[in-house]
Amino acid sequence: MNNPSPSRYPSSYRDRQVRAKSREVVDYHYDEQKPGKPLWLLIPGAMVALASLVLIVFLVYQTYGAETLDKGFGTPLILALAPFYVGGVFVFSYGYELYDLGKAIRLTAIIVFLTFAAVFMLAVLFVVLGALSKGKSSSSSSSRSDSSSSGGGSSSNRGGFFGAGGPIFLGNTLPNITINRETVREVPVAPPAPEPVACAHCNRPYLPAENKFACPNCGAPMAKDFPSST
Repeated sequence: MNNPSPSRYPSSYRDRQVRAKSREVVDYHYDEQKPGKPLWLLIPGAMVALASLVLIVFLVYQTYGAETLDKGFGTPLILALAPFYVGGVFVFSYGYELYDLGKAIRLTAIIVFLTFAAVFMLAVLFVVLGALSKGKSSSSSSSRSDSSSSGGGSSSNRGGFFGAGGPIFLGNTLPNITINRETVREVPVAPPAPEPVACAHCNRPYLPAENKFACPNCGAPMAKDFPSST
């Protein structure tokens, strides 16, 4: 494909006249008498530039906003995508300016400068917002720790010392003492069984209490010093 000369096919509109300039590019593309097809450059260049820009913004957010990517890994990826974005913008500008190299370079510089300035401001905004969110989270955590420590102090003021107003109980400062109380029960003990004694006359054993303290065999009374049969 032979590219036309810029002096031979000058543009009739400025870059800021987007609607008229776009119409001129479309008419140029479908004019069979003019060499070149600028839409074949403009559309692919715009797609490459937009895809690269979306990835760059995504990486900027993940690296400097959410901080899910390490800066040592995310920043090189952003710089690696920058040439693809610049190249896509240049191809777009070259088709948009109807093969005018000087105007294409100037338009590329303007677009790239404005885009990179916006991305830089976006990165700074992400960093500031991240710092603010971290500051809020740290202040909230410190306030919670202060409230918990003050709560512990108030509970200790109820503690186990005896002050002027009475006993003060110390929540968990004293060791837990477990007292096992055993119930003492009296178990009745049965009296011992009576032991038989031997009669002093006939030597027969008998139980004195059951026989009126007399031998049932011979009738002799039980002597006080009589030994038992056992």
